[in-house]
Amino acid sequence: MDIDWAVPQHGRQFRDEDWYAEDLGSARFTECTFTGVDLSEATSSGAVFDQCTFHHCRLNAGVHRTTAFVACDFRRTSLFDATLEGCKLTGSVFADCRLRPMRVVGGQWRGVTIRGANLTKLDLSGLDLREADLSLSDLSGTVLRDARLEGATLRETVLTGADLRGAGLDGVDLSAARLKDTRLDLTGAMLLAELHGAVVDPA
Repeated sequence: MDIDWAVPQHGRQFRDEDWYAEDLGSARFTECTFTGVDLSEATSSGAVFDQCTFHHCRLNAGVHRTTAFVACDFRRTSLFDATLEGCKLTGSVFADCRLRPMRVVGGQWRGVTIRGANLTKLDLSGLDLREADLSLSDLSGTVLRDARLEGATLRETVLTGADLRGAGLDGVDLSAARLKDTRLDLTGAMLLAELHGAVVDPA
């Protein structure tokens, strides 16, 4: 199927399309469904996917810069070796997706739902994950330095060896997560102590 990437697409269904290594530029898709579409090594810059659904798609080794995937539904989709630089994933949901290895450089992932996923050893430094649901996910060895995690849900999230130094943790129940050798700064350590009933006296 020939697509003019400059023409906004609305409500369309794309099935088993081969868009390997396509340059999507700043394409715009709204309420579209992608099923079995191969977007491996595809690139985009400033593109917008608004309320779109990705089922059994491949975004492997793709490079997306300042692209928005807003309120999108990703199911059994692979982002193996993908690069997301300054991307906005606000309100998107990932289920049974392959999300590593992946290169993430900044961006806003506020309110994303990534439950039960393998996110081990990713570098998510500085990422905006406010109000994200990371329940049951494995973030062992993941770098979350200076990330914004305010209001995030970490129920039974594995944070073994994760680096949370400088991360915003207001409203986060760290006691619900699985911590071991987790790196915290003083603020994070005080929060954890208070959650376990300690009275912290900075003096």
